[in-house]
Amino acid sequence: MDKKKRFTLNEFLESDGLVLLNKKQKIENPEINPMTNKPFTKRYFDILAIRKTLPAWDAKEKLFNLLEENQVIILQGETGSGKTTQVPQFLLESKFFLKKKGIAITQPRRVAAMSVARRVSEELDVVLSEEVGYSIRFEDCFSNKTLIKYMTDGMLLREAILDPLLSNYSIVILDEAHERTIATDILFGLMKEILPKRKDLKLVVMSATMDTKKFQDYFNAPILDVPGRMFPVEILYSKEPEDDYFEAVINTTMQIHKYEKEGDILIFLTGEEEIENACYRLRTEFYQMQNIGEVNILPLYSSLPPYQQQRIFDPAPPKNKYGKPGRKIIISTNIAETSVTIDGIVYVIDAGLSKQKIYNPRLRMESLLVSEISKASAKQRAGRAGRTKPGKCFRLYTEDSFTTILQDNTYPEILRSNLSSVVLQLKKLGIDDLVHFDFMDPPAPETMMRALEMLNYLGALDDEGDLTELGAKMAQIPLEPELSKILLSAEKYKCVNEILTIVSLLSVPNLFVRPKDDVDRADQAKSR
Repeated sequence: MDKKKRFTLNEFLESDGLVLLNKKQKIENPEINPMTNKPFTKRYFDILAIRKTLPAWDAKEKLFNLLEENQVIILQGETGSGKTTQVPQFLLESKFFLKKKGIAITQPRRVAAMSVARRVSEELDVVLSEEVGYSIRFEDCFSNKTLIKYMTDGMLLREAILDPLLSNYSIVILDEAHERTIATDILFGLMKEILPKRKDLKLVVMSATMDTKKFQDYFNAPILDVPGRMFPVEILYSKEPEDDYFEAVINTTMQIHKYEKEGDILIFLTGEEEIENACYRLRTEFYQMQNIGEVNILPLYSSLPPYQQQRIFDPAPPKNKYGKPGRKIIISTNIAETSVTIDGIVYVIDAGLSKQKIYNPRLRMESLLVSEISKASAKQRAGRAGRTKPGKCFRLYTEDSFTTILQDNTYPEILRSNLSSVVLQLKKLGIDDLVHFDFMDPPAPETMMRALEMLNYLGALDDEGDLTELGAKMAQIPLEPELSKILLSAEKYKCVNEILTIVSLLSVPNLFVRPKDDVDRADQAKSR
């Protein structure tokens, strides 16, 4: 077959070994969905018109041409380019999508995997969990018909432990690669080992920031640049450093709602408690104000239940009887920085901080510390304001702070984390020479030594550093090594039920609900 040949969809469906759907389903009627054999709905055509305006749509041919000549490509697409939703759909039509093998797309966060899978199923006019599905921790929503599967990077790593060549997929897309989570960093090294063994596998690494040169050097792959932001964003800095950024957030939000034109507000804060406090404060403040538009104040953080996370996509309240526009105010952690795109955001308030996990190998302690974001993160946050119309980003720090204090890129998670789980997973994957494993940023030797020491104490590794039978079982349980060891030891002491309860409670956010306006009653109920 001529490698350079471009297929029509009909030719493609009939070509030998390159089958997207049943060969008999020719696209004779554009009103019929070839994936389901049912007529397309009106909503499909409405969404299709919007899809064609996305910058990613124009990059389709370039994407195919680069994949023709390379096994790996780096796709740099700014916020709002449509790369996460469109690229998998383009690849589904391409000749690189092989019969009976799906497309895997990783996301750093669960909420992103779920919301994007839902959106893509609407765009393809199929039922979520059939042709398009997702897989996150504690929840699988896919079937044996699934062609496009969104998942957290940790879930793809789990699949690699059970299937080292990822033989179920013809294309792997590592999305939001710039976030540099531990699982993504391991997948980078893993894919470099898998690709030479599987010539039919294509890898697309998608990143939203300008640091793609590092990815290019690591994979020795070409870069495809997709422009993103559709509208200009005005950046406004504080004149003086803020004494209390929380109060500054509240005041800025009030001023925007009073004096700025219509458009939703996205606020970036550091964690669940701070976000809930801000929601409570804003509701109280707005309740006391007269003659203003209606507001819908919504929190967004990873431990929020999925049905509450989905409320951020609800439309903003309509104008009131005085003609004042309603507004949606979303208060989020850095989850909304890249993973989730919310239409209608015109104003972004950036406190310039986020929570980061820091591990001290000498103390063997992990802490969650509030620290400054990077310049790359600040640009990502600002980009959220220019999706539907010209926007404004209010940075609650000075311009001087931005240029002198903020580092260029976020410090990779693998350099500031406990590596016990990482070492155990790599050993289970059959990678014994950890020193020469191709990490993009190799972790400190001391952190690696502490991890090996810990796994040796737990009995997961023997004195030679090889994986024991117990260690192999521990690697298959998606928990920290200490918790998986406790769980596996419980049978010996006849207390499996009790240990299951304890480990479950240690693995999820706090179960107790303690509403701000009903603290006493909540504490009484808990004490009982």
